[in-house]
Amino acid sequence: MSRAELRRLVADEQERLRAAGLTAGGTLAVRMPPSLGCVVALLAGWRQGGQVALIDHRLTTYEVGKAIARLTPQLVVEPVAEVTGRLRGYFDVHSRITPLPGGRPAVSPHALLQLSSGSTGPSKVIGRTVSSLLAELERYARLEGFPRRGERSVVLASIVHVLGLMGGLLHGLAAGVQVVLPGMQTVDGVLKAVAAGPEPTTILGVPSQAALLAAARSPLALPQLSRLIVGGELVKADVRERFTRLYGAQLGAMYGMTEAGVIAADLTGATSPALTPAPGMEVRVAEGQILLGLPETPYVGQTDPTRFVDGWLRTKDAGVLDESTGLLTVQGRLDSQVSVGGLKVDLSEVEESISTLPGVADAVVVQGTGIEAFVTVTDQHTSDGLADSVAARLAPYKRPRALHILTELPRTVTGKPVRDAGVLRAAARSAALT
Repeated sequence: MSRAELRRLVADEQERLRAAGLTAGGTLAVRMPPSLGCVVALLAGWRQGGQVALIDHRLTTYEVGKAIARLTPQLVVEPVAEVTGRLRGYFDVHSRITPLPGGRPAVSPHALLQLSSGSTGPSKVIGRTVSSLLAELERYARLEGFPRRGERSVVLASIVHVLGLMGGLLHGLAAGVQVVLPGMQTVDGVLKAVAAGPEPTTILGVPSQAALLAAARSPLALPQLSRLIVGGELVKADVRERFTRLYGAQLGAMYGMTEAGVIAADLTGATSPALTPAPGMEVRVAEGQILLGLPETPYVGQTDPTRFVDGWLRTKDAGVLDESTGLLTVQGRLDSQVSVGGLKVDLSEVEESISTLPGVADAVVVQGTGIEAFVTVTDQHTSDGLADSVAARLAPYKRPRALHILTELPRTVTGKPVRDAGVLRAAARSAALT
């Protein structure tokens, strides 16, 4: 797809949006799988002067309904027919534009809106202004080792989430990098996408994809593969060793968040797990928490006033900043948000979704070897159909790996549910013996 052809498609889509009622200051939700249609809808919405909200196509109907109710867009762009395929990295789909009753014009100057489940309370609406997006693109342009003009970027990270959107799609368009979305995100599909061109190539993905590639047997020789860069969580040392040995390429890491984009990086793997703050990003650590200096709050609407104070965003990530080297080491979340396959999942959101199911009396969700749910129910019928009910409410990456049915939840002396995974598993074993 050439730039000229992309511009023509964006102009056509802009006309469709205008005919559907989108005007400057209007609102548009894009719920499309990774596809040309997704890219075109996003760019056309911006060219029309709209505020664009991105919704992950993998969410269930229930989750999409909640997102639409929270964002109140005037229009939604979605596939004509529902798409399936867990390992597909690119879809060839047609879209439809649907006006939504009750949709409202933009209430803020942000160009981009995304929903992020907070560690406590309801989901927060995160807004990025034009200046915020341009500042992040400038940080990418100054990152030594990030793809440059004449190079290729094979994007495995979702283009509706921050790494794939900003580091993959928008940086590629801004910097003249060829952006490749592989048809399949299998080992074979990814390696064929890398081998399809002779230019120096970078893969953008998440640690689970690094592990998948590192486990390949006798992969193709890929002299054009410069590096794999992952974000979302730490890379295991054995995965790093196998990947670099197997492909002769570097394995880099990035730390970022939806509220601000890329924050710190180690693109060569030389300082892992420590990272260098991205150029122009103000970072400090106070009382063990990573803080970011931002010109304004990234949140839209009513939010926790303690998250952004005096120009500093409390990330709720634990970290250490080495004053002598300037390197930042991220030590994980301070709250209930966890990472699954590079995607952030809020355990309180999962808990709320399960707790409000018919027939569920109570639920506690914790992170052990994976996400686990401990549930009390009102009758056996609820227990028998619980897994199916949960699947209807939560995207696959949010679903608990184990559902434990208890007669009652362990509680503290003050009546609060116990959230220690070991105590909860012991209660589940006792319940199974009775």
